[in-house]
Amino acid sequence: MQELRFDGRVAVITGAGRGLGRAYAVLLASRGAKVVVNDPGVSRHGEGGDAGPAQDVVNEIRAAGGDAIASTHSVATPEGGGAIIDAALARFGRIDVLIHNAGINRAGLIRETSWEEFSSVLGVHLHGAFHVVRAALPVMCDAGYGRIVLTSSIAGLYSDRRNGAYSAAKAGLIGLSNAIALEGAEHGVTCNAIVPAAVTRLSEGIDTSTFPTMTPEQVAPSVAWLVHDSCVSTGETLVALAGRIARAYVTETKGVYRPDWTIEAVAEQMEAICDTRDNIVFPSFPRGFYDHLAYSFRMVRGE
Repeated sequence: MQELRFDGRVAVITGAGRGLGRAYAVLLASRGAKVVVNDPGVSRHGEGGDAGPAQDVVNEIRAAGGDAIASTHSVATPEGGGAIIDAALARFGRIDVLIHNAGINRAGLIRETSWEEFSSVLGVHLHGAFHVVRAALPVMCDAGYGRIVLTSSIAGLYSDRRNGAYSAAKAGLIGLSNAIALEGAEHGVTCNAIVPAAVTRLSEGIDTSTFPTMTPEQVAPSVAWLVHDSCVSTGETLVALAGRIARAYVTETKGVYRPDWTIEAVAEQMEAICDTRDNIVFPSFPRGFYDHLAYSFRMVRGE
């Protein structure tokens, strides 16, 4: 198969100073992309700041013959998100690829989590995605081309103990990704979500001693494929970890229809309601919302 390259393309990658984001930046640059390496250099809890990580990746890319610039703006504000995209436009005159990878985590039980802690996590993951997409999407739509990937998590699919804020943010990113896919389709802009897992600094505090090899470099090719010219997938969620790549999607049971329900009837029918033998999938793109309604309405009509 011919090598898939990104010559002439400009990619903005948030959270690219370390871990997964660094792997994405280095891979895309090695295949010809010009890269904006965004990372404010904060701690895993979102504290402090250091221009070093972003610049180190830029230096690595340039040393290998690539072209990259550093950005240390935070995605957590509209101004920061706009400045990140503006940096790409000012230096390279365009933006073709946006990978929102920036993230922090402030783990804790929900009953012990403050609003400030909860909102700070959503601010980087979910609000941050909106801020950079809001700045990039009009440019991409006007150009008639764009590739966007938002980063969800296993916690976004299934949640995790002591990770309420992180789980909520990551689940929200799947919904946002699907909405962008629907909005961008007529303009040549795709959007997909990635559910990656790798041992990085966000893994601190987790016993990974029994894990198989889980590196950012194992995840990077799947993300690079989603942002390549030849990839037309949109509204999808891919899982990538430890060498495994899979598709994640929402499924429903067939369900039970009755014209009228009582509390007791719901209780009596729960086994049938939850019966998974005839599950149904409504792909989010191009019209999952309406396919879902149509299916339910057909049950009402007895079709």
